[in-house]
Amino acid sequence: MVKVDALQVHLKSLSSGGAMLPLYVFSGDEPLLMMEAMDQLRIAAKKLGFTEREVMLQEPGFDWSALMSAGQTMSLFGDKRWVELRIPTGKPGRDGADALKQFATQIESQPSSPDGPDTVVCIVLPRLDAKTKASAWFSALDDAGMAIQVDSLDRSHLPRWIAGRLRMQGQEVEGEPEGQRALEFIADQVEGNLIAAHQEILKLGLLYPTGVLTEEQIRSSILKVARYNVFELTEAMLAGDLPRLNRMLDGLKGEGEPLVLILWSVTEELRLLSKLKVASDAGESVQQLMRANRIWGNKERLYPAALRRVQPLKLRRAMQVAAGLDRQVKGLSAAELPGDPWDGLRLVGNLLR
Repeated sequence: MVKVDALQVHLKSLSSGGAMLPLYVFSGDEPLLMMEAMDQLRIAAKKLGFTEREVMLQEPGFDWSALMSAGQTMSLFGDKRWVELRIPTGKPGRDGADALKQFATQIESQPSSPDGPDTVVCIVLPRLDAKTKASAWFSALDDAGMAIQVDSLDRSHLPRWIAGRLRMQGQEVEGEPEGQRALEFIADQVEGNLIAAHQEILKLGLLYPTGVLTEEQIRSSILKVARYNVFELTEAMLAGDLPRLNRMLDGLKGEGEPLVLILWSVTEELRLLSKLKVASDAGESVQQLMRANRIWGNKERLYPAALRRVQPLKLRRAMQVAAGLDRQVKGLSAAELPGDPWDGLRLVGNLLR
């Protein structure tokens, strides 16, 4: 499985005379980035004559034989075909898994042509976990074509991404420190909602001419459209980023996110952090501990710093606060805590700074 950078290299080869592959698989959970990556490939395919498009959606009762015949049925008009199969759950089921393996074998058995295939199949999946990536059906697809993982954008990279999007429409922010402050402001307003970020950036292009945007112009134009989730909340907690944590708690509370779910996620993270803290203080390898406890992605970067930063007494106190919040949300008394459990979560974040 490759990253989007490899797709860009492939697209350049297509523009210089290269041939399309018979199969592409896209996987990711960021709608804007997925849409843009697929659009780039579709545009390249259209230039090479793939003008007929067919879209299939895998849902209950889906006929997998339609996929099997997709690469064999000729177009009525003799055009090259682009066939898209969307699997929203990423779980094709037993029949689907068998069909996908058979389809991959069918593709690999086809004779290659210097001009490339007459039909290109694009399979669209959500972000896959490690178990699914190791499955026989996905491995078969990966071997038969190009599987592209479209990663979500980390919060720390968001200001630079915004600056790049502004440059694409001929705009830029002021120099330091106003420019960086403006980019951080936009990032705070649109975090977790890249489609809204894209729309806000386009709006700046409509409101103001090309050139330098002032911080005042940006602040007066950008709407607060950030969307947060529980998993990002625990990342902010591990990072000791109290301002971001407070913004997320305000957003989640305003969206009506169940407090029980948030508290469960925070408590599980505290338990894991406490477990690793004891083991690392006893001399065990942090990297080995993270692998053993399946800590991946952004948290693989955040945990070592959190283990160095958080004091055992404060971590123990955070666990006590979480236990009190659990009593509170169940309607029991927790006199030592703030009356609003959301404020109790802020206290947990403050202890982990």
